[in-house]
Amino acid sequence: MKPSEIRNVLEDHEVRPSKSLGQNFLTDENVARWIVEQLEIRPQDCVVEVGPGTGSLTEHAAPLCRKLVLVEFDSRLAEYQKERWAGDPHVEVHHADGASWDPRGLFAEAPVKFLGNLPYSAGGAILQNFLSRPSAVERAVVMLQKEFIDRILATPDDDAFGLLSLRIQKNWIPRALKTIPPEAFHPRPRIDSTVMLLTPRPARELPPYDDRLMDELMRKAFSQRRKQLKKQLPASPPWEGVAASLGLSPSARAEELNLSQWVELARVYDTNPLKDVAQSGDELFDIVDELNQVTGQGTRREIHEGSLRHRAVHMFLVNKHGAVLLQKRSLWKDRQPGKWDSSAAGHLDAGESYEEAAVRELKEELGVSGCGLQKIADFDAGENNGWEFISLYEGRYSGKVRFPAAEVDSVQWFTPEQIQAWVERRPQDFSPAFIPCWNAWLAANRKNHSNSNTYHDKP
Repeated sequence: MKPSEIRNVLEDHEVRPSKSLGQNFLTDENVARWIVEQLEIRPQDCVVEVGPGTGSLTEHAAPLCRKLVLVEFDSRLAEYQKERWAGDPHVEVHHADGASWDPRGLFAEAPVKFLGNLPYSAGGAILQNFLSRPSAVERAVVMLQKEFIDRILATPDDDAFGLLSLRIQKNWIPRALKTIPPEAFHPRPRIDSTVMLLTPRPARELPPYDDRLMDELMRKAFSQRRKQLKKQLPASPPWEGVAASLGLSPSARAEELNLSQWVELARVYDTNPLKDVAQSGDELFDIVDELNQVTGQGTRREIHEGSLRHRAVHMFLVNKHGAVLLQKRSLWKDRQPGKWDSSAAGHLDAGESYEEAAVRELKEELGVSGCGLQKIADFDAGENNGWEFISLYEGRYSGKVRFPAAEVDSVQWFTPEQIQAWVERRPQDFSPAFIPCWNAWLAANRKNHSNSNTYHDKP
């Protein structure tokens, strides 16, 4: 869009650029085109743009992608975007705050790319909303004030290094692409802006760690960044031994630790007994025949390598709002790494009943107990589900979960509608056993819903 066109849009919709909202509209067409090129949009991509404003980036992105989702906080500009794209089915416009808009539906739209000329005041919250683990986004290009990008790129030898740096860097590799001068905007800001590219950190580059525990430790430590870490971390294990194992001074402060050291710190303070164990090939399971009768025992390795029939459980946890918890399998698992799955699932140990296994797996994988399990369905063993006889259970639970990092990458609550749309469009994102379990759960709950008012689809 030309500068005159942008000013006309602002005048027609009675928009006076707000300093508090960080409204500095990009007016340089060449810069706008170049920014969109860095996103490397493909015809199959869904692009999410936060803060499209008058549409200087939008007009270049729209012709390139399968679907375009616009999230605009200013009601007047959101209305303008709705008018502009009225009748175009591949563009969705949402009048919403990018820091709180629900991104969970984007998993069904993969591949997803993120674009935004973001305000300094809300930039961190917006990035956290869309890019925190688990995220549907696979590539992001954002423009923010140079000072803010410098904080994201900072390392421990830089005064700008802090919580924001680590929160982005633990999941993404940030790279500054270009500095944009004030004259490229209307109104002109007082400082330069920087365009930054974010690409996912390579799989298994870092050892498994509890992402949420690490964030808790970092938040506490950086809330008083001048204090020594030994005064802000858990009492056990003793800090002196931890510091020595990480090659740190006993008087080290939060800002002195690099990303790898923070990951190791989270691993040290993780008390989950399975934090390093994705699975053991020597676990002993019952081998069963085509009628699910026990014929012997074998190790996990023997049963999987020999495609022998065995037993397993899957569980769906449902919270008080009717949302269902799904887990993303750890990248360290030997089967279906990185796939989405039921709330919890696992094999029956030798001699164990299905219900005993369900209770144990919920405790081991999610730290959950006492959720009143109810059997939903049974499934015969077959090639499609890894030769497992499966029993499916449902439990009602609305509390916190804590999972072993080597077993589970992340968890997320989804509405049934979000999961169903995702399954229909991208079944390849799920473990093979998940989809029949999901279909059985959905059928059972639709039947229950017709006879009861206690079930609600939306949280």
